[in-house]
Amino acid sequence: MRLYHSPTSPYVRKVMVLLLETGQPDDVALLPAAGTPVDPGSMPVAHNPLGKIPALLRDGAPPLYDSRVICRYLDDRAGGVLYPPAPRLWETLTLEATADGILDAALLMVYESRLRPEDMRLSDWTEGQWTKIARTLDALESRWAGSLAGPLDMGQIALGCALGYLDFRLGPRNWRAGRPHLAEWFRVFADRPAMRATHPPA
Repeated sequence: MRLYHSPTSPYVRKVMVLLLETGQPDDVALLPAAGTPVDPGSMPVAHNPLGKIPALLRDGAPPLYDSRVICRYLDDRAGGVLYPPAPRLWETLTLEATADGILDAALLMVYESRLRPEDMRLSDWTEGQWTKIARTLDALESRWAGSLAGPLDMGQIALGCALGYLDFRLGPRNWRAGRPHLAEWFRVFADRPAMRATHPPA
């Protein structure tokens, strides 16, 4: 298999952490890709018409794209380690979707500051995205302790990658303020070997 990859993509990082946690990294060759919504660059548009990564190429089968699809496929390939059976499955999937929603909003903030000319940037738009992130982090702090304390699953991996991306791109926002339980969970989780090995370059 071949995976279109960027070391700074949090969605790619989800896949890489899963590969390491399930013992599959040697089964996937990495293909570098880079681009933006206004310039696809070397993004795999022939395999994912949306021009996004990750995209996974499989011999004799259609490509897979979207990190949730790829993670579910690779976990199934490993015997279903990180997506537990129902009813806990629904919590895992919801936590993964929640983490991906944090990433979606964070990326919009990054694109606003990096791709839009300064005189056309909308501060209300940026702050609206951060409000969504902050509200979600507060909910995780107050209502998700049980899921975060349970056995490792894909929801936890997705959240770890989302919080890592906030540190990487939006560090001055200080997401940890007022969220001691979430901050402590991430401190421990970020020390997992798979998370250390996939930390984005400075």
